[in-house]
Amino acid sequence: MANVNLSDGEWKIMNVLWEKGSATITELTAVLQKETGWDKHIIITMLNRMGKKGAVSFRTIGRAKQFYPLLLKNEVSIRETKGFLNKVYRGSIGMMVNAMVEDRALTKEDIAELYAILEQAEKVEEEKGIRS
Repeated sequence: MANVNLSDGEWKIMNVLWEKGSATITELTAVLQKETGWDKHIIITMLNRMGKKGAVSFRTIGRAKQFYPLLLKNEVSIRETKGFLNKVYRGSIGMMVNAMVEDRALTKEDIAELYAILEQAEKVEEEKGIRS
């Protein structure tokens, strides 16, 4: 996968494309205009930039261009998360969670979800150890 960095606006477009699979400029404008106020010209400019980066491509269907993502959401999300962790918390998940705790940003539901994620991670690691 190409090492493509997405701006906040490009993430908005990519999230729509990942959700829908593909979309025309008209469809993207209908979805994004409510949230962002962008008109089709802004979206066209962003799609052109994203195409040059290798994030999206299109196929022509009739008179419309149908845009679709070239990047997998999971891969981009993991890379962006690692970049954020490295930049802000020197790569430490513990430091990030501690900052959230100190800020009282975690709800009981968040904490329960974190426990469940950690328990699942522990099971995966145990299974790896058994197979090795």
